Amino acid sequence: MADIGLSAPIGGNGRANLRELGSWVLRGEVALAVGVIGIVVLLIVPIPAFMLDLLLAMSLLSAVLILMTSLIIKRPLEFTAFPTVLLVTTLFRLGLNLASTRLILGHGQEGASGAGHIIQAFGQLMMQGNYVIGVIVFAILVIVNFVVVTKGSGRIAEVAARFTLDAMPRKQMAIDADLSSGLIDQDTAKLRRKELEQESTFFGAMDGASKFVRGDAVAGLIIVGINIVGGILIGVIQHHIPIGQAASTYTIMTIGDGLVSQVPALIISIAAGFLVSKSGVEGSADKALVAQLAMNPISLGMVSAAAGIIALIPGMPLIPFVALSGATGYLAWRRTQNLKVTPAQSMLDAAAPPAEDVEEPISASLAIDDVKIELGYGLLTLINDLEGRRLTDQIKALRKTLASEFGFIMPPVRILDNMRLANQGYAIRIKEMESGAGEVRLGSLMAMDPRGGQVELPGEHVREPAFGLPATWIDDSLREEATFRGYTIVDPATVLTTHLTEILKENMADLLSYSEVQKLLKELPPEQKKLVDDLIPGVATAATVQRILQALLRERVSIRDLPAILEGIGEAAPHTTSITNLVEQVRTRLARQLCWSNRGDDGALPLITLSGEWEQAFNEALVGPGDDKQLALAPSRLQEFIKGVREAFERAALNGDAAVLLTSPAIRPYVRSIIERFRGQTVVMSQNEIHPKARLKTVGMV
Repeated sequence: MADIGLSAPIGGNGRANLRELGSWVLRGEVALAVGVIGIVVLLIVPIPAFMLDLLLAMSLLSAVLILMTSLIIKRPLEFTAFPTVLLVTTLFRLGLNLASTRLILGHGQEGASGAGHIIQAFGQLMMQGNYVIGVIVFAILVIVNFVVVTKGSGRIAEVAARFTLDAMPRKQMAIDADLSSGLIDQDTAKLRRKELEQESTFFGAMDGASKFVRGDAVAGLIIVGINIVGGILIGVIQHHIPIGQAASTYTIMTIGDGLVSQVPALIISIAAGFLVSKSGVEGSADKALVAQLAMNPISLGMVSAAAGIIALIPGMPLIPFVALSGATGYLAWRRTQNLKVTPAQSMLDAAAPPAEDVEEPISASLAIDDVKIELGYGLLTLINDLEGRRLTDQIKALRKTLASEFGFIMPPVRILDNMRLANQGYAIRIKEMESGAGEVRLGSLMAMDPRGGQVELPGEHVREPAFGLPATWIDDSLREEATFRGYTIVDPATVLTTHLTEILKENMADLLSYSEVQKLLKELPPEQKKLVDDLIPGVATAATVQRILQALLRERVSIRDLPAILEGIGEAAPHTTSITNLVEQVRTRLARQLCWSNRGDDGALPLITLSGEWEQAFNEALVGPGDDKQLALAPSRLQEFIKGVREAFERAALNGDAAVLLTSPAIRPYVRSIIERFRGQTVVMSQNEIHPKARLKTVGMV
């Protein structure tokens, strides 16, 4: 079968296969693989002198290309492939060293051209007829590469890698804080995280890659010594060449070989030095140097004066220093001309305060953050927690949840550190005012009994910050036992996020600003724009809409169905200007939503009704004309009502019901105003807000 395949003519399918093979070879990854295999072949298979000349020329020109690329790029991250290029070129030079060693030792008796013309040319250029001078100059060149350039760039790469890795948490925290505060979007954050990851990986790789260059320099010295000693021994003993001629011939070829290897190595070492040393400089190397060295006329003037003084010293060459003095003096004069301003402008500048004394405008201090979290120093790791969910991720998820639940996007949350807080403490501020604070324990878990009792596990007994329930910080090793006992377990970041959730829900009305209302109205679907145009400002103002939406949010009613709310306002606004009456009309429109959101696990709406006695008492306690009625209930009766509400809801809670207090429409706002003072989460609904299809379940009476 193999013979038939080889002897068969190449038809259409054969040509197609060859084209496919050619396209595979032209692919980058295949070409790289072929190149690496070729380097390995150099270590094993001998090659002729003409091919060695070609490969040495490629090595030299590739080094020049790498140096030019390092000089021209604006940022080190534009050349992230440099560590890989450094490894490949180092292996390439080592393979060429081995190939040239074979030719030197095997064909050295033929003369200095036995290892190729490039090696011969470099050797004769360095020797200049004296191989001792050539050896010394070559040794100095290698020492300069090894001790100065390579060691310096390696040290810079090592320090850069260390500081880059140390700065990663702070940079990551800055990115996450900007994202959570809304300064950047998700795509920008991903791009900045990717650049940060590339930066740390690049400098870490550069730290390791610099060791290849140092090893290459050491290997070059050893190979040169082996070639000189081995070549002289082979020439004298095997080929009976006079020792002087053998020393001259083999030294020329060895030094030429060393130069052909070390010159590209020196060029690449310089490129590595430029690359790692410009990590904090923007722009190409020439622009960076000119901008930072040749822009100050005073410095240039001092250089010009110094060059002129040195030129006057007896014995010093006059022409070089005079030329340098004139050039730097002219450059200083040009820089001075560029900085000149008109006399009038100078007077204005003199009258103006100096730049460093310009203070930030006082108006800038008026800006406040709607929502802000201040963290103690020990809690900064929550932002970069790699084992669990990061705090910033939880806050982003919380904002999405609240947006879908209540109908508007919460303001961005700014996160910053506060050294005045406890090491593991935090504070939550709404419009710069502290609305909640607490402490968490990193490395521990908070365990709570769903029944409200104390957790019977060893740990630190505390109160859960969001609801004030008994809780215990336990060690992570007790997780399984706590789960077995039926305790609720949460991590520190979740404790903080839960506290933030409750505070945001309590302050939603304050966070719904006028601009947020305008944004909600503008983002309505096109088919609803006519409704807004008919309603605002002819029937009701945007401020009135804002106050109604705030009143709904204050009772934790979702405003997601904004068209229905606007329809309710448009229906009632021509007949009353009372915000209370408008809110009650809108709540009637939202009957389906209210019944659905407060239903129990069985699908029924659990109700605690108000007795006829209390209904009559509240109606009789309303005083005032028209829409300006107020509740005037005696303090003793008020305390009696509060006691009855507490007892009724506690009985319902023991039966597992999260009940709703049902009243008549006329007194619902006033009953709610009393209950929100001692049971803020209790829902108060009127009979007009019960949807006809809602399934009801009475669980008590006040």
